[in-house]
Amino acid sequence: MPWPSCCGVDSAPHKQIQSIRSTCLVPLHSSSDMSMIPWNSTKAKVQLRISVQRLRTLQEKKGAQAKASRRDIATLIERGRIETARVKVESIINEDIHIELLELLELYCELLIARFGILDLNSREPDPAISEGVCSIIFSAPRTEVKELHVLRDILMHKYGREFSIAVMENHDGHVSERVVRKLDIAMPSPELVNAYLAEIAKAYGVSWTSPNTPTSDDNMDDGSDGGVKQTAARTNSPPAYRPDATAEPGPTLLAIPPSEIDGPDNKKSKPEDAATSVSKTQPATTETPEDEFEALNRRFAALKKK
Repeated sequence: MPWPSCCGVDSAPHKQIQSIRSTCLVPLHSSSDMSMIPWNSTKAKVQLRISVQRLRTLQEKKGAQAKASRRDIATLIERGRIETARVKVESIINEDIHIELLELLELYCELLIARFGILDLNSREPDPAISEGVCSIIFSAPRTEVKELHVLRDILMHKYGREFSIAVMENHDGHVSERVVRKLDIAMPSPELVNAYLAEIAKAYGVSWTSPNTPTSDDNMDDGSDGGVKQTAARTNSPPAYRPDATAEPGPTLLAIPPSEIDGPDNKKSKPEDAATSVSKTQPATTETPEDEFEALNRRFAALKKK
């Protein structure tokens, strides 16, 4: 109702207020009409590419932060503050798992870009070729800090409707990839995993630290029914294996025997010579020193001169 002109008030501001109300009070889409929002393929493809770039940037940023945290943990280990290092390692493990989740989401975005023709089809449910990627993005995007991925999630939810989106968010029929579900599972890292991280960090930065899970030499000595100490002592005190002594003088019967060509076929010492030859063959040639060989030759020449 216009303002009366008798009051001296201009009716133009009142008309402006009515026009603003008429434009603002537009009926919003209800959640049941989510699928009625038109699908914009160009916007969806651009959003996929932006999400890939943002995910890569975030991975690099978190990787640099994790590297700095590992350096701090190595310093804590060196100072003997193991419990503080364990707490920091648990946060690093969770960050590593989150980075793996970002890598998976980047892979799914690239998959949707490569198969965008299938994604652009007018259907109530995604094709099996892209279903895993679509469901994983809808399910896990709210648990990330990537705003571009949130926008992409809304686009996909608008395309496939409210019922499908609710089923994916609740993961009733196992639409979401098991790998993504495991990455989003909040659990405390096991002590073995924490010790393994500490050992690798200490090794990478040259810090002396031994994991409690690593068996020491003392533990190995205690193993066995007779005791590892006895076994070690037995191995230490056991006589060494036979090795030809290079410094020992060879037996006179072996070196004084001349070759078989000189003795002749009727020589009775041919059999001992064969035995000596077989023994000499079994002995390695490298065990004798040059001086021993020279002495052996002199003795054999002396034996030949006597004959």
